[in-house]
Amino acid sequence: MSLPIVAIIGRPNVGKSTIVNRLARTQAAIVYDEPGMTRDRTYSLAYWRDHEFLVVDTGGLVFNDDTEFLPLIREQAALALAEASVAIFIGDGQEGPTVADIEIAQWLRQQPVPVLLAVNKCESPEQGLAQASHFWELGLGEPFPISGIHGNGTGELLDELIAYLPPVTDTPETEEIKVAIVGRPNVGKSSLLNAFIGEQRAIVSPISGTTRDAIDTVIERQGQTYRLIDTAGIRKKKNVEYGPEFLGINRAFKAIRRADVVLLVIDALDGVTEQDQKLVGRIVEEGRACVLVINKWDAVEKDSYTIYEYEKQLKERLHFVDWAETIFVSALTGQRVEKILELVNMAAEAHKRRVTTAVINEVLQEAISWHSPPTSRQGRQGKIYYGTQVSSQPPAIALFVNDAKRFNDNYRRYIERQFRQHLGFTGTPLRLFWRSKKVRELESSSANRATRV
Repeated sequence: MSLPIVAIIGRPNVGKSTIVNRLARTQAAIVYDEPGMTRDRTYSLAYWRDHEFLVVDTGGLVFNDDTEFLPLIREQAALALAEASVAIFIGDGQEGPTVADIEIAQWLRQQPVPVLLAVNKCESPEQGLAQASHFWELGLGEPFPISGIHGNGTGELLDELIAYLPPVTDTPETEEIKVAIVGRPNVGKSSLLNAFIGEQRAIVSPISGTTRDAIDTVIERQGQTYRLIDTAGIRKKKNVEYGPEFLGINRAFKAIRRADVVLLVIDALDGVTEQDQKLVGRIVEEGRACVLVINKWDAVEKDSYTIYEYEKQLKERLHFVDWAETIFVSALTGQRVEKILELVNMAAEAHKRRVTTAVINEVLQEAISWHSPPTSRQGRQGKIYYGTQVSSQPPAIALFVNDAKRFNDNYRRYIERQFRQHLGFTGTPLRLFWRSKKVRELESSSANRATRV
């Protein structure tokens, strides 16, 4: 059973995102002193008493103006209302009712969704009631004076709100796979999200920087739940000034950190850029599983060699993630989009996999028998005593050796390839820790273990 939805509606700059953050007790929505910050509808989990629900932040509504994103923002707000159990209309207590508020109130009265009226920026307990009283003229019922910044009045609002929510039922929690969709601007991240869910969940525009918030959407396929996180396009740091884009990119980096699997979307027409390489480096640094999604494949002129040439370019420019699976898709036509989730499943499973010490050492013995550790000029050979997995997400294996300096990069890569080949760590980073250990210490610990047995 899905959670009930509460839609937050209002004109620009009345503090809708601040209210969302207050109700969800997070800083999920970007708050910045600039009209039009929120464009897509973004979902945050909230609760009050014994009720859990999703709060949907929407863009500022402006009627009788069809410039730039405003028609798309109105469409997103209408979609939010269509799925909501109740809406909260936010007014600005410091400005009082405006012509725009009246237009929105008239529109809301035509909707089948119950509406609560909250008047924000009523920080003063003495003046709050007087400020809110001016909003009776909107004809939406009793106005609740609240402060998104300080939290004044939100308890009374929520007490009224939960009366419109469906009864509480016990529902089993399902384990979800968190999937962040990242990439440069205009590579098709929002189009990919919309292709997954079959509706205009995120605004798609050729204008760079359309997506600002990290947008969470939950979908289910064959009993598996996925949380898809659409993010702002990430440009080079030197080209980004502090403001909405800077905040959106920070949210994108946080989305990478909280994801299980990252879909790095690459524009097939542009090929692999320097910025794509930096993003891959960030994904590896955060230890996230990864799938390379080559989008706009339908727009590429192809012959029988095109895909092989493209794969060769990928291997050359992204050689440090040769463990990541690659898929060629078209978010516009939906070509192979659903197959992405099959690769996500494989990467997520490998990312959290744990392997017993016995199996790890079997692989090590096999690897050493085929390729002995290197020997120094002084005739001193490296020795691997044993290995054990120390953590997962990403998998990390500690290798105890006589002297870590005796194992060069080539041999370390060889051991990693053997682990991947035999243990199936496809789609995830694999961290190997080479630990020097004196022979006498090993013999002593082995003797102690034998004594305990």
